[in-house]
Amino acid sequence: MYLKLCFFLVFFGLFFHSSLSPAIEIGAIWPPKDILVIGPWGVPLLNTIVLLSSGVSVTWAHHAIIENNRKQALIAMYITLIFAQVFTCLQGFEYVESQFTISDGIYGSTFYMTTGFHGFHVFVGTYLLLISTIRLIKYHFTSRNHFGFEAAAWYWHFVDVVWLFLFVVIYWWGGL
Repeated sequence: MYLKLCFFLVFFGLFFHSSLSPAIEIGAIWPPKDILVIGPWGVPLLNTIVLLSSGVSVTWAHHAIIENNRKQALIAMYITLIFAQVFTCLQGFEYVESQFTISDGIYGSTFYMTTGFHGFHVFVGTYLLLISTIRLIKYHFTSRNHFGFEAAAWYWHFVDVVWLFLFVVIYWWGGL
């Protein structure tokens, strides 16, 4: 987990360094000239709402498991998986509609590396939540024995927190 956190911190640091001290080669301005940034109040805000909602629903599932309410836990997990898929689709839509690519200098490379690495973690988290849902269906979790679910939920919350930083740093602050 610490290695992943360090990886994200390196890319945030690179983004901060490049934006606070933009090189002459990119016009000494941030965002670089000729880069049409993605505004924070469209798809990124919607993705933020979707991902935070998935954090709420996975917490709902956790409380339902603790209370031995399997039906509520399954409903919450289905909702979480739907949110995860919606987030991934919206991120893909954003990539397709973006006016810049990963090869568009420091802005493009840091944007796509951070959001792409986050997207990979969303994919892994979705898979972990899917496995937890299958295990829940098969009665593998009880109110006292559900560590596999808790590990997946904590991983998912890590994905939520990293997205909040991505939204604030890359989309909001970085696009000013």
